Amino acid sequence: MSSERGGFTATRVELHRVAAHILARRRHDVSGRFGLRPSPGGFATPAFGEGPEVIRVADGTLVREAGGGASYLPLAGASLRQLAELAEVDLDAEFSVGEETPPLGDKDAPLTLDQGALEAIADWFSIGARALDTVLAELPATAEPAVVQLWPEHFDLGTHVGDGPSRRVNLGVSPGDSHYDEPYLYVGPWSDERPGDAAYWNAAFGAVHLAGQLRRDSALDDAAEFFRVGLRGLALLRETAS
Repeated sequence: MSSERGGFTATRVELHRVAAHILARRRHDVSGRFGLRPSPGGFATPAFGEGPEVIRVADGTLVREAGGGASYLPLAGASLRQLAELAEVDLDAEFSVGEETPPLGDKDAPLTLDQGALEAIADWFSIGARALDTVLAELPATAEPAVVQLWPEHFDLGTHVGDGPSRRVNLGVSPGDSHYDEPYLYVGPWSDERPGDAAYWNAAFGAVHLAGQLRRDSALDDAAEFFRVGLRGLALLRETAS
């Protein structure tokens, strides 16, 4: 189990480097923005530039689509520099997506990825994105949800909702980080409000639900319900009749 967890963490770290220094950097070079999106088999930039252009990671392959053409390069065994050449980004130029931008590391070392971890991370982002969409669709228009984006700084998928600048809450999906090695969902109020069941608010910033706590046969429903509980407690989502 420890070796499996080690392979998952190492793969997550490598994907984080690719997300920040290849996809986000390329989008930022062209458009000045670096937010990403979940996509089948991984994650991607939204369409950008005059091409338009999309760069995505799909089942362990870097794909660049520009205009009417596409280029492909498997991540495993490729170096960050080789990926950068395909994406036409300059790894020697200064670039940051925030204070916790992942280090470049050895730009010429081949990436080592675990196929099972690649699939698990892609599946986690997919479940999380669907759960977020499900719950956001239930909120009133006054909640004004922000665009759900995969942020390359923390390599997490997130949005925020609320009914005023002092009453907003972050909703997100992480494949793990330095605080939680396992993938997790989170709810983080911008204020100090922690209404309702005290046991729900189990993290310093709000609430966390680990992937391992979701039932395999109802992971999507469980994930959506975790978000609902926090939103109901904060009076941003009304109870519905069963």
